[in-house]
Amino acid sequence: MKITLDLTDLVERGQVTAAEAERLKGFAVAETGALGTNILLAFGAAAIAIGIGVLIPTALTAIVIGAVLFVGGLALKLAGGTRWLLLAQVCLTIGTLALSGGISVLAEGSVPVNLAIAMAVGAAAALARSGLLASLAVIAFAATIGAATSYQGAIFWQPALSIVLLAAMTLALYLTSLRLPAAYERLAIIAARVAILMLNFGFLIGSLFGDSAIDQPPLTFSIAWAVVLLVTGLWAIRANRRWVVNAAAVFGGIHFFIQWFLTLGPSALSILGGGVLLIAFGLIIAAFNRRRVGAQPAVAA
Repeated sequence: MKITLDLTDLVERGQVTAAEAERLKGFAVAETGALGTNILLAFGAAAIAIGIGVLIPTALTAIVIGAVLFVGGLALKLAGGTRWLLLAQVCLTIGTLALSGGISVLAEGSVPVNLAIAMAVGAAAALARSGLLASLAVIAFAATIGAATSYQGAIFWQPALSIVLLAAMTLALYLTSLRLPAAYERLAIIAARVAILMLNFGFLIGSLFGDSAIDQPPLTFSIAWAVVLLVTGLWAIRANRRWVVNAAAVFGGIHFFIQWFLTLGPSALSILGGGVLLIAFGLIIAAFNRRRVGAQPAVAA
């Protein structure tokens, strides 16, 4: 747990002695030094990895570099302590991206292989208790099932399939988080939040271009997106899930303005009206957050 303290103010109010303040400052200096060392080592590791990749630009090179960085970062992470935490996170992230990317290239984008990669990254996230890796696992899964756009014609590959699978993943992660210890509950919540973001991205593209795979027009996704956002927002308010409320509000605003400008066009009047409504939405969300924070302790998700 990290706590921010104003030592000068605490000394002036007599809540800590000058000697205690100096002792705490010493800890801060040590922490700053460790952070600087972590940053330098992390940049060095990244530069070496990039340099080798440029000199030998093959998928096998990426796999080897990724494996070395991943194993090294995982070892630092599992060793415990916070001194090398930043370096461990950087090595884990770069290693995961290089290793999974190299394997995917060798497999020529095979869906089963990419799904296995996503599952392996998720397992590594649980082992290292890394929220960043948990996020990457969800993104890898979403990309594998079709959560990407083809810019030759701006067609979302399979938004309906992505929406269904990501919705199931979000629900499963949320229900699982209720039964996990705190450290793993945090990972499940992070993964669920990323899944929510990717899910809404699927609705966004579907509302613009529809889904040719199941022959559904954009209107179908627009209506479904509005209903899902409304139901989710109401549930989140009742359950005091402030992050979900804010996410629903933000994507609700995005959805509203997409339809607003598609209907009215990019005129001066529509932009003015949209700006006024955007400010109003922001004030409503801010008021909700203040009321919830004052009423009861914040919930994790």
